[in-house]
Amino acid sequence: MVLGPALSDELVRGAAVLVGACVRPVLSRVTDTTTGDVRTVTIACGATREVICPSCADRARRLRMQQCREGWHLDTEPELDDPDASESDDEAPADDNEDDATERRVRSTRRREDVPDLPRLPVSGHTVGRTFEAPDGKTYRPSMFLTLTMPSYGRVTDEGVPVDPARYDYRRAALDAMHFPKLVDRFWQNLRRATGYNVQYFAAVEPQRRLAPHLHAAIRGAIPRKLIKQVAAATYHQVWWPGIDYSHHYRAGRPAWDEEQGGYVEDGGWMLPTWDEAMDYVDNGDGLDVGEEPEPVHVLRFGVQVDLQGILAGTPAADRRVGYLTKYLTKSIAEPLDIDDPHRISAARRAHIDRLAEEVRWLPCSPTCANWLRYGTQPKNARPGMEPGRCPSKAHDRDHLGLGGRRVLVSRKWTGKTLTEHRADRAAVVRAVLAEAGIEMDDHDQFSATATAPDGKARYVWTPVRPVDPDAPSYVWAVAKSIEQRRRWREQYDAAKQATGPPSGDVSATDPSSPEGTPPCPTT
Repeated sequence: MVLGPALSDELVRGAAVLVGACVRPVLSRVTDTTTGDVRTVTIACGATREVICPSCADRARRLRMQQCREGWHLDTEPELDDPDASESDDEAPADDNEDDATERRVRSTRRREDVPDLPRLPVSGHTVGRTFEAPDGKTYRPSMFLTLTMPSYGRVTDEGVPVDPARYDYRRAALDAMHFPKLVDRFWQNLRRATGYNVQYFAAVEPQRRLAPHLHAAIRGAIPRKLIKQVAAATYHQVWWPGIDYSHHYRAGRPAWDEEQGGYVEDGGWMLPTWDEAMDYVDNGDGLDVGEEPEPVHVLRFGVQVDLQGILAGTPAADRRVGYLTKYLTKSIAEPLDIDDPHRISAARRAHIDRLAEEVRWLPCSPTCANWLRYGTQPKNARPGMEPGRCPSKAHDRDHLGLGGRRVLVSRKWTGKTLTEHRADRAAVVRAVLAEAGIEMDDHDQFSATATAPDGKARYVWTPVRPVDPDAPSYVWAVAKSIEQRRRWREQYDAAKQATGPPSGDVSATDPSSPEGTPPCPTT
């Protein structure tokens, strides 16, 4: 493919998006130590956000769609060859008295009195849902689609902005967003205990119009609606931290590191309490009246809105829900979900985003967050150079608005496969189509890092190409190379399908929202 020198970066980027090629390919220089040949190759960036690379983000979304669809209605138990190697997002269940520090502190496991009790059954190992028999003898194995929301922080308009920003509880909204993943983990733990089986799920975390997080989840198997709503109402998460009262934070200046004392000191030279000292103060109830029990700094609960839908395998409703689950994975949390032009955001909505972003910037996200210095406590594992408002966690970014965790949550036994294995499955379908048509595809393993030369050493040496290197190719050259590669794969794949017809399991046909689309890259 030849591109003239007059082509601009924007024009080349647009052409790459049209053919599904990566718009910001990573360049590497590969040296063949046997022949001495040196060539520059392009590798897809693998971004998951559309604003960074629309093509790679769309492929990542389609991969998640395949993962969701494959595990939702399984009728046999998936097998994990190596459970420790799973790329699952499902974390080990936490006990009710677990806090966010590295060392576990022993606290009462008694449930709060302001939440209902739950049934607690021994959890069996099976993950497949029950079957139901209709009067005509036909059997069904339904699954469910669940939506969980957070409570209200104040009245909002149809646009999702507060009616009265001064009375909107931004602090609670920010803390809920920061600890939302822990509340979700607690929900799955409680649901498994209440149902007595190992409930499996594929869930996506998304922002509502008001920017509060909510959860969409595909659940394998059918669970009584009353029980799920009961579990949602009884699920909570307590944050046992030192106080984060605004009346005590350092509004001007900040504590400084004292090398001699090995910690941060206030203006008067007194060292701030360490994290362990501050947590001892919380656990011992220092400053409380006699008989008064320590309280967590924050308690998370779900809102009253719980939406449940029964879904049958192979129905249009199942396909629509898979698309709905993955619809916004390429968007950031703060990005508007219902318009194409971000400049059309109203002033009120922009102010709402700014206010929430300011809140999450200064609140601590974890025991090691530098923002603890703002509230008179040294972060856990404090070190020199920490500065409030500059914690590297993405939870503080405007694009995340407190949601620093994963956007996709998948239980360990959803399919029994890692995301890498799902990617390999998609590539295998393409290879099978080409092989059946007798089309010889590129040898993508020809530069393998594991290939060895006759002397037993690595044959191919990979060296990253930096944009500042004097001999680095231009952006136009790199994207043109990416376009050429993608077009070649597309032409080969189309020719193979023309010759043999779309096979069973054709990956481009598994996405109902895609009119064919582009084939998955055999190497990604």
